[in-house]
Amino acid sequence: MLENKSVKETISLIHKKEVSVKEVVSFYLDRIKKFNPSLNAIVSIKNEDEIIKEAKQKDENFDNSKPLFGLPLASKDLLDVVGFPTTYGFPGYKDNFPEKNSLIVDRQLDAGGIMIGKTNTAELGVGAHTANRLFGITPNIYGNSKSSGGSSGGASVAVASDLLPFADGTDMMGSCRTPAAFANIYGFRPTPGIIPDYRLDNKKKNLPIISTPGCLARTPNDMSILLDVIVGKHKSDPISSNLNGSFKETNIKDQNLLNIKIGWLSDMNGAYQYEDEIIDICNKKLNSLEKNKIKVDNLKPKIDVLKLWDCWTTIRAKSIYEDIINMNINDINEMTPQAIWEYKKGIKIKGDDIQLALNSRIELLSDLNKVFNNYDFLALPSQQTFPFDKNLKYPNKINKFETDTYHRWIEVHILASLFYLPSISVPIGFNKNGFPIGIQIIGKQSEDLKLFAFAKKYEEMFEYNKNKPLLN
Repeated sequence: MLENKSVKETISLIHKKEVSVKEVVSFYLDRIKKFNPSLNAIVSIKNEDEIIKEAKQKDENFDNSKPLFGLPLASKDLLDVVGFPTTYGFPGYKDNFPEKNSLIVDRQLDAGGIMIGKTNTAELGVGAHTANRLFGITPNIYGNSKSSGGSSGGASVAVASDLLPFADGTDMMGSCRTPAAFANIYGFRPTPGIIPDYRLDNKKKNLPIISTPGCLARTPNDMSILLDVIVGKHKSDPISSNLNGSFKETNIKDQNLLNIKIGWLSDMNGAYQYEDEIIDICNKKLNSLEKNKIKVDNLKPKIDVLKLWDCWTTIRAKSIYEDIINMNINDINEMTPQAIWEYKKGIKIKGDDIQLALNSRIELLSDLNKVFNNYDFLALPSQQTFPFDKNLKYPNKINKFETDTYHRWIEVHILASLFYLPSISVPIGFNKNGFPIGIQIIGKQSEDLKLFAFAKKYEEMFEYNKNKPLLN
């Protein structure tokens, strides 16, 4: 019934009453029952009878003015949804039931969506590998012995396997972008503030905002439907802002592609390590873009990558430390090694250290702007490794290079995250073992619509949504 339908087509069928909400929800529930036991992408699933009852109520109170009317949704298990526990995958929070929804959730529900569960996450959202002690591992959809990435791995796998039409996520250090790349779909981290969030803790007032809600979808056109619902200014978020336009309506005309220039950062002058094949696959796709009359330059950026890493790890560790304090975890040693690493680093960071990092950020941004001035977008791989053994906590080697921290293998995501740059991971192909890879297209701050218009044109050119995983 709905196989191979885009989200737009499914919504159109609902609005024309050619399918009922109950039929749409049943389609997704049947797939969840069939595939989720092995994928473990959706957790805390609501009772099926309750979901069907809500679907029937939608059919009885039809409202085609709501853009997500009748679509089944599941929010990442770092976001609050009333009636579901917000567990962070952490055993100590298994009974943590919120009293109000996250802003992004309210907007999805107000638009007519039906919340059916939560998507699995890395424990406490830290580590870029969707594994936790409460729900277990979400494996890669192209090989269940491998990682799905993270921390939005549950969302990426649910979307790639058609368990959900699209999904929200969060992104600090590639948490939407890495799992999207590992699943051959699109993962978007917007400019912070485009999607509003509750920002209640004053302790972080001197820190840059390095985490933001984001989303994942099979195509940019699918994603645009969700984005237009969840973006825009909200009184509870002082940094939130409106866009001058719509994600659904933004487009680049064919003739304007001739003016697009992309700066390819590759390995940042040898500073970034990648597994074999990654750079080659990226180069082949960039060559394909050039054949489509898009200008791509190989850059040698004068950016101090060591200073970039030190700046990022200082700000990130302090930010995560403050999050942990706000969670009131009784015994820090109950956390994962990755979260303990951040806590122990964060507790040592003082005001002078933060100021030094902020000064470095200003200097680095000046250097970045000199690189960016002549380009519409910059490009970096979306991953430094292919999907790794799901039983590892993280890749301890990239080829012969031993990683010195648990997150060195996702260093490529720092540039966009630290400087408030919108970034979308787009699929670009598969390695010799059949695992996917993505490339980040990075826009200038607040130029989210321009970036998204390019992503739409990209999918129109290459149609990666047609490369679907084989599910058993």
